[in-house]
Amino acid sequence: MTEEGALLSGKRRLERAALLSRARRAATGLRALGVGPGDSVALLMRNDFPFVEASQAATILGGYAVPVNWHWKPEEVAYLLGDCDAKVVVAHEDLLPLLSEAPAGIAVLTVRTPPELAEAYGLAPGGAAPSGEEWEDFLARHGEWDKAPEPTRESMIYTSGTTGRPKGVRRQPPTPEQVAGMGRNRAQLYGLVPGIRALLPGPLYHSAPNSFGLRSAHLAEILVLMPRFDPEEFLGLVERHRIDTTFVVPTMMVRLLQLPEAVRRRYDLSSLRHVTHAAAPCPPEVKRAIIEWWGPVLHEFYGATDLGAVTACTSAEWLERPGTVGRLVEGATMRILDEAGRDCGIGEPGEIFAGLACMPDFTYHKRDSDRRGVEWDGLISVGDVGYRDEEGYLFLCDRKRDMIISGGVNIYPAEIEAALIGVEGVLDCAVFGIPDAEFGEAICAAVRASPGLTEQGLRAALRGHLANFKIPRRFEFHESFPRDDSGKLLKRVLREPHWAGAGRRI
Repeated sequence: MTEEGALLSGKRRLERAALLSRARRAATGLRALGVGPGDSVALLMRNDFPFVEASQAATILGGYAVPVNWHWKPEEVAYLLGDCDAKVVVAHEDLLPLLSEAPAGIAVLTVRTPPELAEAYGLAPGGAAPSGEEWEDFLARHGEWDKAPEPTRESMIYTSGTTGRPKGVRRQPPTPEQVAGMGRNRAQLYGLVPGIRALLPGPLYHSAPNSFGLRSAHLAEILVLMPRFDPEEFLGLVERHRIDTTFVVPTMMVRLLQLPEAVRRRYDLSSLRHVTHAAAPCPPEVKRAIIEWWGPVLHEFYGATDLGAVTACTSAEWLERPGTVGRLVEGATMRILDEAGRDCGIGEPGEIFAGLACMPDFTYHKRDSDRRGVEWDGLISVGDVGYRDEEGYLFLCDRKRDMIISGGVNIYPAEIEAALIGVEGVLDCAVFGIPDAEFGEAICAAVRASPGLTEQGLRAALRGHLANFKIPRRFEFHESFPRDDSGKLLKRVLREPHWAGAGRRI
């Protein structure tokens, strides 16, 4: 990381030289709290400078920065902190109530919530009473780390699992060759090269924004952190800071296109050079409209936290082959297999197994068996189904597993079903995704229940256990569920009527 460059947030600016100094001070302090190679430092923060500082500090020590989704409820946060064996959690003061059920013995460092975050989220002045030491005091009383850094580890991102509990993707330290390969990979995918002017509109707790943001903090002339995505503010920041590189998800593009034409034309976006989107299927009409508006600057990739990004696609390639997510990137391997494990032919859909040479090997933290369960001859599947055309372009057409992608966030029905079945009066349930114009998919719950149980009652019962974004938007009450001769629930029968005529398979 060079010392030239800066991070911006609201009216605040942090020069990269100061960021490096603060990260080294944080590393000294975290080491004093017992953090060493392979240990976890949890980050319960919105987009803010200390998120980057603490991530860098954990990296210096050879530890894992573990972002925490602050939309979660205390029960969910407590599970992650216990599962990753966090030594320390760094948290914004307004998010401290989420630590109410945290395991004992974890050191807490409190970050004052800055004005732009308080304004964006409508937070009252002051927030919760600080817990543990304040971040600024913590940095002030420690000198800069002056020992050789430990082997670098990527952030340990928790991704929801089919067993109903999130699982941490824990990678080994990369070799020098892999570090160089990841640099080339992220330059192609995200446009991350020295001297860019970058904008981060998505949350740093999410896998792709985390990768984009932390890498940009190393390379960019400026990196602008958005406290919260707002479509018109996004356009204003692009114009004001002459942004050339950013990362968005389809829901953001939908909201940008919903702005009145006069508002959209008010802003000069000619500085944009490389806009990446991923994380969820993008409706073709949305992508085409963005390309018509911004020009051929839109890039897409296919990948996952577990996989890395294995295909890439430019605007020109997509316009020639609408719907493709691109061809294999450098060092990527892919096989598309049928149910018998045979390679599928051109145009024949099958389950996608892939790998990326520059990504260090991984396991799911404390869940090696889950890792083995998604592997085929060294390649990994996240349950997507697709096919390749005669020129090797990949098209996604289905999902083998039940995952819902809503607004770019992966949501696994098993977790919601486990909470639902625990509600008094619920006899059986099935959760699945249904079409949604803004978010791509919305959560629907089909329920068999005792008389008197209402949708309002179910929502109230779930709110204490699940993050709000996991609570179904729609409930359907059934007298019976379709099952095969073995008794297996035929969830697709419940789901298909919602997707009939949607113009895409799911």
